Amino acid sequence: MRMKKHLFTLIILSLSCYSYGQVSQADSKAFIERVIPGRSGSFLIESIPQENGKDVFELDGKAGKIILRGNNGLSIASALSFYLKHYCFCDIGWNGTNLDLPVNLPPVTKRIHKNTPYKYRYYLNYCTFNYSMSWWDWDRWQKEIDWMALNGINMPLAITGEEAIWQGVYKSMGFTGKQLDDFFCGPAYFSWFWMGNLDAWGGPLPQHWMDTHKTLQKKILERERSFGMTPVLSSFTGHVPPSFKDRFPSAKVKKTNWGAGFPDVYILDPEDPMFETVGKKYIEAQTAEFGTDHLYSADTFNENDPPTNDSTYLDKMSKKVFHSMTVADPKAVWVMQGWMFHYNSKFWQQQQIKALLNAVPDDQMIILDLYSESHPVWNRTEAYYGKPWIWSMLQNFGGNISLFGRMRHVAADPAIALHDPESKNMTGIGVTPEGIEQNPALFELMLENVWRDTPIDADAWAKDYARRRYGKPNQSADEAWHILLNTVYSSGLTEGGPESIIVARPTLKKSVDRVLTKLDYDPEQLFKAWYLLVHASDSLKQSDGFQYDLVDVTRQVLANYASPLQQKLAVAYNNRDGVLSKKYSAAFLELMDDMDDLLSTRKDFLLGKWINEARANGITEQEKNLYEFNARDIVTLWGDKESGLSEYSNRQWAGLIKGYYKQRWAMFFKQMDKALAAGVSFDAKEFDKQVKDWEWKWVNTHDDTYPDVIKGNAVSKSKQLFEKYHSIIQQSF
Repeated sequence: MRMKKHLFTLIILSLSCYSYGQVSQADSKAFIERVIPGRSGSFLIESIPQENGKDVFELDGKAGKIILRGNNGLSIASALSFYLKHYCFCDIGWNGTNLDLPVNLPPVTKRIHKNTPYKYRYYLNYCTFNYSMSWWDWDRWQKEIDWMALNGINMPLAITGEEAIWQGVYKSMGFTGKQLDDFFCGPAYFSWFWMGNLDAWGGPLPQHWMDTHKTLQKKILERERSFGMTPVLSSFTGHVPPSFKDRFPSAKVKKTNWGAGFPDVYILDPEDPMFETVGKKYIEAQTAEFGTDHLYSADTFNENDPPTNDSTYLDKMSKKVFHSMTVADPKAVWVMQGWMFHYNSKFWQQQQIKALLNAVPDDQMIILDLYSESHPVWNRTEAYYGKPWIWSMLQNFGGNISLFGRMRHVAADPAIALHDPESKNMTGIGVTPEGIEQNPALFELMLENVWRDTPIDADAWAKDYARRRYGKPNQSADEAWHILLNTVYSSGLTEGGPESIIVARPTLKKSVDRVLTKLDYDPEQLFKAWYLLVHASDSLKQSDGFQYDLVDVTRQVLANYASPLQQKLAVAYNNRDGVLSKKYSAAFLELMDDMDDLLSTRKDFLLGKWINEARANGITEQEKNLYEFNARDIVTLWGDKESGLSEYSNRQWAGLIKGYYKQRWAMFFKQMDKALAAGVSFDAKEFDKQVKDWEWKWVNTHDDTYPDVIKGNAVSKSKQLFEKYHSIIQQSF
């Protein structure tokens, strides 16, 4: 019976592998219909072989048809993307799309031939699956996979549904449902559960979630593979249920703590024989359900220091983790995030990094240089000592909303590194943000690198981008983008973009932990970009992308202005000036109301959308309430009311500003006014206790609702706020 089961699995895998990477007329036509409905009849699909083992596409024309050629579905998609961008001046993105196609599509009169210098084009970060993707259904995933294909991504991280596989593995080992309830976390916290940072928080996880997301993962993988993508699945890194030590008393299980206020988790020592047993069981069970492309993600010490820096221990540990993969899949390739080498750089010196990496054969490990645009590690590790590695753009932390990035570095550095003899075995590029659906221009620029091996002219690219995104050229928009390129998009040495003091737990200080407010660009220059976009708005107001950009720039200008306004309030209070204190506190609350109203005009910025999508995953009221708690908690406290990660995942969203941030500031101002009136000092400790109790109550509330539909007109509201604030803000420079 066992032999038959293994034979059946091998047949299925062989059939799956055979289908990966083939150009399917039906799949490609269906893809075109999803992207530009009703237009697939204008295109012909043709196959061409890879070049030097890498993807290639061609664009051509014949008898009134547009010919898309490629070696797989992804190359066909990239050919379509090139056509839409450069012949139709269209743009497809997360935050606004321009697909205003002419009735007669422009002909292709000269063959275009593009090949990629990169074997791998990686996408996603563990954290993205929660800060942005927690509540996605198949419809949203389908759009994202199409976007990946349009942008040439062929190596996506694919870890949806992992908890269902673990449930099967641990139940087969004798663990009870109750024991696993104490292990599995809630849906908004899987990233840190998967990485071995926490257990159980936000749970217990309903069975319905596990069942539906196992099914969802199968759809995701089938679609990704149909394009020729090679998804990266998960593997065992040692994180085990708390009851593991009771079930297997002789096992070497160690406590470890992430240091973020959560209880200890339990890690099985790689030298224990059970490590290989569990790892093998998991990959076999995962392969039986999901198939495999032999790529497995494993990050053994994510933001946790190993118990010793002894290189012999690190070598042995690395070999054991790798062996737990290859014992189930001899072709296994370990894909490792290089984040820890930056985050814990004091621990991970050259000797330790070399010991960890050299324990694994070069052709069976790939390193993600996770933060290459700001803090590359490849250039201080001899390019990971010969391992294949991927140049990656991280950019976002916590899903925060902030205009931010390093465009000139993203435009030039991948190609520079590719041709640098010191980069050795650089085999790909990637985007690895903690959160997406923000700063769409930066991501589109990064992915322009996929089909070229020379630096991009960032100035020319920004002008072309504005033309495509807005549907027509506009001088004011071009000038605005020149400013954006040299202000908000020339920043990025800090870990995350500047947010706003409004999202901080109320204070008179200029900044607090977890909320970055320091600007490394001139806010007056950003103000000029705002003016230029407002000036262009009558001409470009029909563009979805323009509406988003205008709202986003307006939001950032107002968010920046909150700091000088708050500091005026601080001076007034410290001078015991009750009149001025009330004046500035009222202006501060009014500013938040205005920002909330502005953000209500775009779906991209609605708290209600986030909460209602969370609730939609539940089939009982209890499940819906659990998911709503997860949704509220992750973007505010992150943990309990004493959480040290409070505000890490702050969002400038309509509903969250008025319903959460403003309420805290109003409480703060009320206490300040009382203290001034009584002639006593402000009781910070008492307020801290009061506001934490209020926050925890808000996180656990289910009876207040936030809209998930837009309210008002984005352009009109932005123009109105410009008229209201432009002279006030100019005085603050």
